[in-house]
Amino acid sequence: MTITSVGWDSPVAFEQSEGSTGEYRPAPLDVEVPRAAGAGLDGIAPAPQMDRHEHLQAVREGKLGSIHSWELVTAMDGPGTRATVFFSGCPLRCLYCHNPDTLFMRKGTPVQLEDLMDRLRRYKAIFKVTGGGVTFSGGEPLMQPKFLANLLRACKEEGISTAIDTSGNLGDNCTDEMISNLDLVLLDVKSGDPDTYFRATAAELAPTIRFGNRLAEAGTRVWIRFVLVPGLTDAKENIEAVADIVAGWPNVERVEVLPFHQMARDKWESLGMDYKLADVQPPSKEAAEAAREIFRSRGIETH
Repeated sequence: MTITSVGWDSPVAFEQSEGSTGEYRPAPLDVEVPRAAGAGLDGIAPAPQMDRHEHLQAVREGKLGSIHSWELVTAMDGPGTRATVFFSGCPLRCLYCHNPDTLFMRKGTPVQLEDLMDRLRRYKAIFKVTGGGVTFSGGEPLMQPKFLANLLRACKEEGISTAIDTSGNLGDNCTDEMISNLDLVLLDVKSGDPDTYFRATAAELAPTIRFGNRLAEAGTRVWIRFVLVPGLTDAKENIEAVADIVAGWPNVERVEVLPFHQMARDKWESLGMDYKLADVQPPSKEAAEAAREIFRSRGIETH
């Protein structure tokens, strides 16, 4: 499957190749997601007004991206102090999504490549001292592969360490050059069982495994993230399936088991979206620790 760049005033078009690649175009939501307040682009100028032709050309060349927000964080999204840049647009429809305001590319703010790089360059000294860098998150950064590829290349030229936080669902969009320009991948393995994966995300598991295999072959550092959701992903058989998949990737440095929380419930409601997990309680500390032990039993460092 390939992504066709179009204007952000209309939905992103997906082309499904003959036969299933496991990649999935979610059905449109019943409600239009409004632009979230407080996008958090302080210090990064929105792109100047362009006519449609100029806009499309800049997107195709990877000089213009749709960005939701950015923040400077420590001990999150990778090692050291990091600038985390949240892309707009995601192919998944995770029931427990904690960033539902990033679902649509056309709802983000157009940002030029050089304007974003100017902001990241300001923190090079901090990145160097702390062993940090930049993490491109979302949404799904691989939904804008040309813009991401240019950012990764520019960061490497500047000596800025790079990471992406991705589901791997659009891993086929990540070229070998992009992988070579990545220092770390935060790979979200949402389930080890294909049926559970589809229930949780409305997408297929296979592309994530395929991307994980490519990263293993390339020797790229990977941190795995797995969200433990009671009644959805917490079955022992499912956790064991995730652990078995991850155990086959020798480049995985650690697994983070993230207990489900309700911190995004108000955001779903404010966006007028149907939040199906409103009554789900977070897992107990004992349940989260039991899940971690399943990964540790396979010799994987787990937090």
